[in-house]
Amino acid sequence: MAEAGQDTLKITIQNGEKEIGITLEGRVAGPWVAELSRVWMGTAPQLANRTLFIDLRNVIYADALGKQVLREIYAQTHARLIANSPWAQYLAEEIMHAETPAR
Repeated sequence: MAEAGQDTLKITIQNGEKEIGITLEGRVAGPWVAELSRVWMGTAPQLANRTLFIDLRNVIYADALGKQVLREIYAQTHARLIANSPWAQYLAEEIMHAETPAR
């Protein structure tokens, strides 16, 4: 049986003076991809001269659309990606090395 919360995505925004952070926990997949995109559209205008970091340490899965949204965010910002496990590091490498053109 799946644990509660296993099929969800928690998105936390840290709004600092010099940096904005997006912490992701759970699955970047299915309906949660649209939510991540919505959160990003609301956060992007706040960046101004600040840098962005994306904390991937608690991401357990990302589908193709989820990876695409993360690639688009990375292509626009060259965000610092935080990863501490083999899976998160693999995801970070996929995001950084498969950049898509900024739209």
